[in-house]
Amino acid sequence: MASTDTTAKAKPDGHDLAGLEAGLDALDAVQVKRTPFTQVLLHKVLPPVSAVVLVLAVWKILVLAEVTDDYKLPDPSAVWHSLTELWVQGTLLDIVWTSVSRGLLGFAAALALGTPLGLLVARVRFVRAALGPILSGLQSLPSVAWVPAAVIWLGITDSAMYAVILLGAVPSIANGLVSGIDQVPPLYLRAGRTIGATGARGAWHILLPAALPGYLAGLKQGWAFSWRSLMAAELIASSPDLGLGLGQFLENSRTDSDMPGVLLGIFLILFVGIAIDLIVFSPLERRVLRTRGLATR
Repeated sequence: MASTDTTAKAKPDGHDLAGLEAGLDALDAVQVKRTPFTQVLLHKVLPPVSAVVLVLAVWKILVLAEVTDDYKLPDPSAVWHSLTELWVQGTLLDIVWTSVSRGLLGFAAALALGTPLGLLVARVRFVRAALGPILSGLQSLPSVAWVPAAVIWLGITDSAMYAVILLGAVPSIANGLVSGIDQVPPLYLRAGRTIGATGARGAWHILLPAALPGYLAGLKQGWAFSWRSLMAAELIASSPDLGLGLGQFLENSRTDSDMPGVLLGIFLILFVGIAIDLIVFSPLERRVLRTRGLATR
């Protein structure tokens, strides 16, 4: 009789099973809600706007306090005047687009080269032993160091600009993918092999999706290297034949001792870098995190 009672107690009733299933369903479900517009303004827009206002206020105070000469620290209104003058002349967008188009094209080429290179280094032991340290060393090498060599090899041409971008961005993209693949659980690869996902199919359907967070981090860093490399190349290898980009505009302003133009060039370079991150990489990163249940916004 006691044995029967113990067995009855060990068996969960229908209510317990229903509660267990409901709990598991709640754990599996990822609640993705659209963030209210007011909350976006409060948490995403207001902080950077406040920071910009604070910087402008401190800048204005330093100018009024005459901490240095005007030609070293011009009034913010002088920089604004330089911006409006470029806009009225119709050259502002041309200057920005010249550099942005080069940066995006160079980054696309670096993506096409860095992705298969990262897969090869991550999956072939001999290649990793041979190229892994070299990629890490290239990633730590300042991109500006490649500019003199690229100019000697290719002349002051667009090809030299793209060469500097590739040499700066490819190692970052490849290393980011290698890092992402190293964090893929071996169980995923074994499961992929059981369903026939081997070779190129396994890389496309198993490795790349599983390594996407690390790969995306490498892409962000690769874009940063691309943009920095391009600006270094435009600053040093400036020529009228290349068109007027942001780097050459900055160098021309320095040559003319035009400090408002110098500051405007710096702000435009910073603005483009931030804009690309906010428009391209941040939404992509949020989407990847949401699909993995790591973010709800």
